[in-house]
Amino acid sequence: MMSFRAAPILLLTALPASSAQADAPWPVEGLYEVTFRLELPHLERWAIEERKAICVSDALPAGRIPFPPLSDNNPFSECHARNIRKDGEQLTYDIACGGRDAAKAQAAYVLTPHTFSGRIAMTLGAKNMTMSEVQTGHRIGGCDLAGKWPK
Repeated sequence: MMSFRAAPILLLTALPASSAQADAPWPVEGLYEVTFRLELPHLERWAIEERKAICVSDALPAGRIPFPPLSDNNPFSECHARNIRKDGEQLTYDIACGGRDAAKAQAAYVLTPHTFSGRIAMTLGAKNMTMSEVQTGHRIGGCDLAGKWPK
């Protein structure tokens, strides 16, 4: 049975681990291979996985979308990120586009120094069409390899 004197020591030793997690790093700068798929409601089994290589900066970009949707023909190329929140390994943000009935999205990611995974829930403006893009990425080298990808 643990005595009451040992409890404060256990709490103090647990604090550095939780504060280190709160300061979890952004993924290391470099080239990441990203596997992604676009999921439409009620058509999940038809989602096809694709791969792309993207360069990731080692800092949170101001106003830019940290991990943009990679699917073809998405309306988010001219949009920006807002409400960016990073809490430990968790990263969340909104994607906002200009104009009336513009597309919008909410993204949630889990980050580690060499990987990331997340989901972007998108609503396509006046069309009231919803879909999600699921992404998983891992570092494959420096951005100088971009022209040499895929292997």
